[in-house]
Amino acid sequence: MSATTKIFDGLFIFLAVVAVGYAYSTGRSRTDVEWAGTTALVLTAGLCLLVGGYLRFVGRRINTLPEDYEMAEVSDGAGELGFFSPHSFWPFLLASAILVVGFGAAFWNWWVIIGGAVAIIITASGLVFEYHWGREKH
Repeated sequence: MSATTKIFDGLFIFLAVVAVGYAYSTGRSRTDVEWAGTTALVLTAGLCLLVGGYLRFVGRRINTLPEDYEMAEVSDGAGELGFFSPHSFWPFLLASAILVVGFGAAFWNWWVIIGGAVAIIITASGLVFEYHWGREKH
């Protein structure tokens, strides 16, 4: 099991225990259970479980990483980590489209939500296919 999987599993256990303790502690007060904090802790524990499960699933298909060896050197992790786009404007446009959907949902304007959803589809496609088009097209 990789180190990152152990970290997220530990976080899940910790947050689950804290959520139960928080719900019990606030439930004994005169105002009853404080649901906002309890829900936040439960959802955070669930997200840690989700990430830990994903890392466990992916960890079966890759070789052992240098951070999983106890006697590893810093130089064992050297090398290319991947390709990262140095000058892409698509992440900014995608975040702007998500912002439009958020505003539409906040004010419950269906036409803003639909327009933002269309913008999300277009900008996500642009982000995914950015390097599959010719250089002159973007």
